[in-house]
Amino acid sequence: MVLSPASRLRLFRVVFSEPGRAFYSSGDKLSGSVQLEAEQPCRVDGLRVTAAGCARVQPRKKRGRSQEVEYLKYDEDVRLEEALSPDSDGCFLLPAGKTFSFQFGFELPPPGCLVSSFRGKLGSVRYYVRAELRRPSEHALQCEKEFEVEEPLDVNRADLLAPVAASTQKKVTCMFIPDGQVSISAQIDRKGFCEGEDIFVNAKFENTCSRIVVPKAAIIAKHSYAVDGRTKVLRQKLSAVRGNHIISGMCDMWQGRTIKVPKLKPSLLGCDIIQVDYALMIYLHIPGSEKLTLELPLVIGTIPFSGVGSRTSSMCSQAGSSWTSFPSAPPSYSNIHRDLRVDGPRTPLLHDYDGTEDEEEEGGLIMRVPELHCPPPPVYSEVDQNSENSSQVVPIF
Repeated sequence: MVLSPASRLRLFRVVFSEPGRAFYSSGDKLSGSVQLEAEQPCRVDGLRVTAAGCARVQPRKKRGRSQEVEYLKYDEDVRLEEALSPDSDGCFLLPAGKTFSFQFGFELPPPGCLVSSFRGKLGSVRYYVRAELRRPSEHALQCEKEFEVEEPLDVNRADLLAPVAASTQKKVTCMFIPDGQVSISAQIDRKGFCEGEDIFVNAKFENTCSRIVVPKAAIIAKHSYAVDGRTKVLRQKLSAVRGNHIISGMCDMWQGRTIKVPKLKPSLLGCDIIQVDYALMIYLHIPGSEKLTLELPLVIGTIPFSGVGSRTSSMCSQAGSSWTSFPSAPPSYSNIHRDLRVDGPRTPLLHDYDGTEDEEEEGGLIMRVPELHCPPPPVYSEVDQNSENSSQVVPIF
């Protein structure tokens, strides 16, 4: 609330009838009041309440024009004569020391006409209620209060329950000499998820190049802004997981590897100039080369998965049955006896880094062959059959 020092108003604010409400949706009714209290008696011409909601994208260059799309427009002239007495000029006298509340209310547009609130680096979608108090021979005073809009997005829709799968491969070279290839095949059981749910990833990674690669997965947020005929996309990596190193000539399997959906804003799909998308990025880190990336689209909703069986979900399970036919992963090296492990520090074989590689250091490409210490043969015993006491045990070393 911004007031001029010469306003002679002690209180001027917008109050909603449900102050603790987190958000509104299409078709909801929003009501409240405008509260006024004068420090000294003053005259007012009228009071107008407006509600607005729009998406706006601001270009990075100041000389560029911002792009706007309007989703909500409402205005109402409050009847001051119900609480204040008019004078001969048609103005109203606001006495000092008394608080007046002027009610307002309106209904939000039906479903399909609004988009959810959003605040990003280059744009936003915001909704607010503004009160304008007109005074004779003076500038009008304004105050406003924002409210959140969240449109329901059900992840139980048929198109969001269908499985998503993809595969990709890449040939690796070293100084323009072919060095084998790497490949990724991945699948998730559905496309729609909500905050806190687990994404089960089935994936196969193959490595026929001479380098050691590392499989990883991460949830990616993509914010798209359209302005001046161009689209700017900002990407952000959220929660991530990683797998074991894959040496040359080997493959690795993920069977139901989980990655949890963090607290996220729902996908923003209905706006013309701002779009919020999510994707599951599965990739292989390749030392000395660009990583191999595979993206599976995600939709983050507000109504969680019900788990009720349907034709679509059964098709998903059938589609995923091919993944269960893969051979199981090899046993973990942690099951080997401690004495048989390689003696040395427990450090990864190569540096763990993503994306912005400054590949001046080649330390991550070299493996040190440690010295292997074999344990002595086990101790055993024999029974001397010629001895009178057959229970005597003679150890042999």
